[in-house]
Amino acid sequence: MDNQTMSRRDQLLETATELFYRNGCHTTGIDRVLAEAGVAKMTLYKHFKSKENLVLAAADRINQRLREEFEAAVEREGLTARERLLRIFEFMEEWGRREDFCGCPSINLAVQYPEADHPVHCAAADHKRARIASITELARQAGAPRPESLGEQLVLLIEGATVMVQVTGDRSLIRRAGEAARTLIEAQLGVEP
Repeated sequence: MDNQTMSRRDQLLETATELFYRNGCHTTGIDRVLAEAGVAKMTLYKHFKSKENLVLAAADRINQRLREEFEAAVEREGLTARERLLRIFEFMEEWGRREDFCGCPSINLAVQYPEADHPVHCAAADHKRARIASITELARQAGAPRPESLGEQLVLLIEGATVMVQVTGDRSLIRRAGEAARTLIEAQLGVEP
């Protein structure tokens, strides 16, 4: 959707989402967001009331997009639950190679808003809990005897690999996390024939 077909609210939110993800929320001034979105300050206050509310909406938008991409990649037709667990790390490799990759939006937000009770930090934590629940459910569907344990372990690999790629730029770390995931999956589900 181009800027001509977007509402002013959507233009503002789309621009904020991209700038906050790429440059950080605290280092991206609201004047820059407004200028790049081509909207007036009145649009911000009409739709979001404050920069913090815009940050929350942007966090929701980017996390929703990432969740949809993740689900589309992992829930491919014809894959067994076990194959979907392994597909997670293929998706991670694809995501980590993108030009616009700037790490995990939720991790970035949690670092920028470190107070555990801050609404932005809470939104980031909610996203992580949803990720654990989703992967735990996949582990359950695959027949893991301890799906909660496997789900949490796989998420730890995902999060660790994401941070390491963001910090070091070494994208091969995702492949290594995938190898470790295969070992964990085989430990609970057995080696596939």
